[in-house]
Amino acid sequence: MTAEINQQSQTTKGADAVDEAIASGIDFDGSPIPPTKLELYHKVMGLEGNRQRSGVSNTMRSRIVRIGAKHIPQEELNQQLTDAGFAALKEKEIAFFYGGK
Repeated sequence: MTAEINQQSQTTKGADAVDEAIASGIDFDGSPIPPTKLELYHKVMGLEGNRQRSGVSNTMRSRIVRIGAKHIPQEELNQQLTDAGFAALKEKEIAFFYGGK
């Protein structure tokens, strides 16, 4: 598939958009992703794939905090976490994700 055709059919929205672009080796603007970047990405993802997990709930919370902080104000995200039965935002998370805002 050419970059031009792939770019036309590729979406830049949704959780899988980046994974699909990486798999195709084509960035959203239609340019090829340099092989050295792809190699490093695959190396690190391979290491991550072999890491022992602490549990699904912990991973869910981490993803919610990491992604939610981009879209949801701090107090609202904190309340939603506690309402759902997750631990509230930690001071280091607040500093990291909201400190510069």
